Amino acid sequence: MKTALPPLNWLRAFEAAARHLSFTGAAGELNMTQSAVSQQIKALESYLNTPLFIRRPRGLALTNVGLTYLPVVRDAFATLSRGTRAVTGGDKNVLRIQSNITFSIHWLAPRLHLFRAAHPDIQLQVETELWETRYMAEGVDLEIRYSLLPDPAVKSELLARDYYYPVCAPDFPVTSDNLQDQPLYDCMNMLGSWQDWVEDQGMVWTAPPVTYATTFSFTLTVAAAGGGMTIAHDLIAGHLMDQGKLIAPFPHRTPMPEAYYLLMTPAAEKNPNAQAFANWLHGQFTHGSK
Repeated sequence: MKTALPPLNWLRAFEAAARHLSFTGAAGELNMTQSAVSQQIKALESYLNTPLFIRRPRGLALTNVGLTYLPVVRDAFATLSRGTRAVTGGDKNVLRIQSNITFSIHWLAPRLHLFRAAHPDIQLQVETELWETRYMAEGVDLEIRYSLLPDPAVKSELLARDYYYPVCAPDFPVTSDNLQDQPLYDCMNMLGSWQDWVEDQGMVWTAPPVTYATTFSFTLTVAAAGGGMTIAHDLIAGHLMDQGKLIAPFPHRTPMPEAYYLLMTPAAEKNPNAQAFANWLHGQFTHGSK
């Protein structure tokens, strides 16, 4: 069994090639030749005794082993990067924030210019996940989490509770009578569902098929394109309704079992930059958020 780590340049070539799904793209990023990248990948595969890529005429695909190995390599590089910045003092004003990808895209991103205008000296690093893990990621200062009450081992503050309801494109032909005949979409693993919303107002759920996705970003895009209806809530769909891309065709709204929380590390509680972001976030939820 090999115990020594493979050379760092092999791992860097693998990570870049996996990100681009191209040896040529990786070569351009790493200022190497395509042949050199290919040779380093082959050396790593030989070292691991397993292929990491499926070579195709028009690009690459990761094997199952490659898919498993990639996050390990990325986490290792991220840890090295954070450690180096800590030693050199290069991350003095960097604030690391984690949230799920839907919240990051549909709530945080449209408002981030407001924070930057108020705090131009604070550099943010936003890390997104499809699903929140039980514990905060290593190196993250703050996390915006959508869940039931978080683990009591981590300091958390309630940011907002919301209501869920169906949304669709403005001209989508839906009525209360034909709702369950429409293409229905939802985000998987949510506690509030189509069935819950229908039954919450005394209607009968006929168990029509529902297409599930791992993120609301997908289902909201389908709905805005006129492809069906999805369950949503104000904090992720409000700006799309303000822009006229979505409407809520029915007045009934059901309270979400989950809520949005702000999680902070002990170090973040003493960090002026983290406190500035937390205060701004609370202000947005209290006064400026929809």
